[in-house]
Formats: sequence, structure tokens, C-alpha cells
Amino acid sequence: MSTKLEIRSQFDLVSELTHLFCEELKEVSFHKASYYQLPDIDINDEKKVPSSISVQKIEGDDAHKLILNSFGDFYKKTGLSSRVLKRHPGLLVLKDVDKQHFIARINQLNKAKADFKNSVIAIDNNDARFEAVHNAVPNLITLAAYRKIHFETESPYSVRFTWMHKHATKTLTKKMALAMLDKSASYSNPRMIDQHSWQALVAQEQSRVASLGDKEKLRIRRPTRVSPQVNVRYTAQNRYHVSAALPFILINPEPDVKLGTLTDYQKPESHPRKREYDFLVDRLYLEQVTD
Repeated sequence: MSTKLEIRSQFDLVSELTHLFCEELKEVSFHKASYYQLPDIDINDEKKVPSSISVQKIEGDDAHKLILNSFGDFYKKTGLSSRVLKRHPGLLVLKDVDKQHFIARINQLNKAKADFKNSVIAIDNNDARFEAVHNAVPNLITLAAYRKIHFETESPYSVRFTWMHKHATKTLTKKMALAMLDKSASYSNPRMIDQHSWQALVAQEQSRVASLGDKEKLRIRRPTRVSPQVNVRYTAQNRYHVSAALPFILINPEPDVKLGTLTDYQKPESHPRKREYDFLVDRLYLEQVTD
């Protein structure tokens, strides 16, 4: 199990390398800097799922400063949610820089972030983990410190932004699902008319799961908040996307690379590729795994 000293030491390395990286970025010229400022999320609104998100586009020197600041945005802010992390979509295009140096620097920083994450998750108990981290680094938003910096050193056809709906998935056995429902039965639910109605609903859910074979695989597929993504394309078949939680860095690209922007988000009324899910337990997003 990691100690408070080990966690603090790993975080200090992340902090030092982040500072060094940003100082080096200040010393080189940039070809383009775009930062897409998203609204802050008040602590009272963290459970609300927005149907629209406005984006303020900032470019040039102001964007460059915001991009550099975003790499060190690790701490809680008064009045703002620490559960729904602030995202920092942006694009920094570097030209005529020492490519190998920046590759090594970013990989070094990303490894330090991964090592810090591993030192935290080495603590099995959630409560003990929370206490250890916040004793070691007060007011830290742990997930913010984990964030990987994404970059590209080849010259793609395009770098564009989009909004993506994702799901948080967790696989479990029939036994685990029934244990989860047993806990639910003891909870109270103010949305139900009374406790008896709530328990009757859970009993129906338990019956559905209990009717399955013992070897059936189950999965919770819970929708999460929409998030900005970076899409990097070489050809129609050769493309990939990564999170835009931090600004994307494009190193020494060709001048004809097509660069997109992040537009306002508006929840679609329907999606042509949306799959209808047949959940065993709707409220838990619990489904059988058939693939």
C-alpha cells in the first residue's frame, strides 16, 4: 500500500514536470493557439445534465496563456464542482521546434501522471484512498492530475473537434448483480409512493436477474456527460479520437493540415445511430452481455 509520502512525492514530480513543460512552451514560438472555454459548473448544478453547452473561442496569445494554465489545473475551486471536472479543449500548433525533445518531455510527464495514479489506486479501500490522497495533497482533484496530454508529431489530413456521448461500463456476475439489488431493497426512494412500492419494484428486478443462468455475463452501461473530443484523421480508414479534457498539441505539421473548431453543444432530439438498449434493470442500466 502506498504511503502519504509516496503519494506526495509522485504528485510533486507531476507538478514539477508540468511546470517545466509549460516553461519550455513559453520559450518556443507557436503557429496557432485556440482555446475553447466552457462554462464553469457550480457545485449546486453538478447533478444536472445539460442539454446545451456554450463555447467561447479564444485565440492567439490569450489562448496560449489559458492553454498553459490548463495543464496545471489540479485543485478544487470555491463554489465550483469537483465531481464534474473542468475540461480544457484547445489546440496548440508548434512549428520548427525540437520534435524529439518535446516527445520525450510529454512522454516523461505522462509517465509521471500514470505512476501517480498507480500509487493512488494501490490503496484498495475507497475511503482510505480518499483520506490518503487529500492528506498528502489538500484540495487536489485527483482525476485532474491523472489526465494524459495528447499530441501528434506526424502530419495528419485534419484535426477537428466534436462532442461525444460516452458510457461508463462495468461487468459483473449474476451473484454480484443480486447482491447489488439486495442492498437496493433496504434503501428508501422518495420518488416512490411508499417503501412498500419501492421494495416491490426491487423484487421484480431481483426476479428478472435470478431467472438467468449462473454463467450469464451482465454489464452496467451507464451514460455519462457529453464530453469534447479531438478527432485526428489521416485517411477515411486511418483515424483516431482522444479526449479533449486538455489541449491537444500538434508538433511541426505540414501547412496544409485542416484544423477544425469546437462548436456549441446542443443535445440532439434523436440520433440515427442510437441503439435501443433492452435493460434488465432500467434504473441501474443493467443489461445482459450478448456480444
